[in-house]
Amino acid sequence: MTTSGNHTARKWADVLMPRTFTLWTMILGVASVISQAGIIVTGGAVRLTASGLGCSEWPRCTPDSYVTTPEMGMHGAIEFGNRLLTFVLAAIAVLMILALLRVRKTHRSLFNMSIVLLLVIPAQAVIGGITVWTGLNPWVVSLHFIVSALMVSIATLLAHRIGAERRARLTQGHPVRLQDGQSTPLTRVAAVMIYAAGWVVLIVGTVVTGSGPHGGDPTAPRHDFDQLLVSRMHAAPVYLMITLAIIVAVVMYRMDTSLRQRRAVWALIAVIVFQALVGFYQHFNGLPILVVGLHMIGTGFVTWAMTLVLDVFTAKYATRPTRSELMVEDSGDQLASA
Repeated sequence: MTTSGNHTARKWADVLMPRTFTLWTMILGVASVISQAGIIVTGGAVRLTASGLGCSEWPRCTPDSYVTTPEMGMHGAIEFGNRLLTFVLAAIAVLMILALLRVRKTHRSLFNMSIVLLLVIPAQAVIGGITVWTGLNPWVVSLHFIVSALMVSIATLLAHRIGAERRARLTQGHPVRLQDGQSTPLTRVAAVMIYAAGWVVLIVGTVVTGSGPHGGDPTAPRHDFDQLLVSRMHAAPVYLMITLAIIVAVVMYRMDTSLRQRRAVWALIAVIVFQALVGFYQHFNGLPILVVGLHMIGTGFVTWAMTLVLDVFTAKYATRPTRSELMVEDSGDQLASA
């Protein structure tokens, strides 16, 4: 019985803490991106349904309860549900750390990214609390969003590297490089500029949002900025992004670029065009809630796409064996020489 129990424990340990990059590791990498982007969407839902103060306190939901009560109605349920998603993010982050624990010696950067994803969760919870304490101050709300977008970017870098490591083990060939095709100074500079412009778009976008009607609560303070002016400031870097992306798209067909590089560029162009169309529609049609929500969903895709383009044209990362795999190779070499 004890032997069987030990075997089961070892089996689960190998699943949760593999010695190489398994399908489980890949699933967690993708889940990290989706969950980090998802919290942006649910946070947007809280704001758009005027549920930002559905829980009037933090860390409690009410002065007397950590959970929502029937008296708080739909707004309390929506805000409390959003808070509960913090634990989903934490669970995925912990599982991600465990999945990379045994490969941390040879893949330190990946392990460090997983640590960052976990450590930012309580920091984000505190920022969320400050948001409530300040009555949904738009500057604090903006910080809350930008940190979430940064986590989407880090999760994208992590998942992209895990995907490369997984492919290297499935093909059992040469090391896989993230920059697996040609990149010139032009494409590298363009990729960096696209990424930088993307952050300007996201940051100025929070100012546009903070100047608009959807503050999360009827009593929430708003920026006293001219909406037309800040909207134009928000659009300007979008034009830069799409121009640079088109330049890269044209140039890359004159180079020996890889399929993954080309897909990343076209995905970025598609996402930017989609976001621009949604943005224009909401601006000229009174900011309808469902369309604004669609625009919020798009921010996660923009962050993912611009990070991916940066990675495929500038990253120096190449896959490498784990410590366990190196030991197996050494054992094989010793047997062969004997």
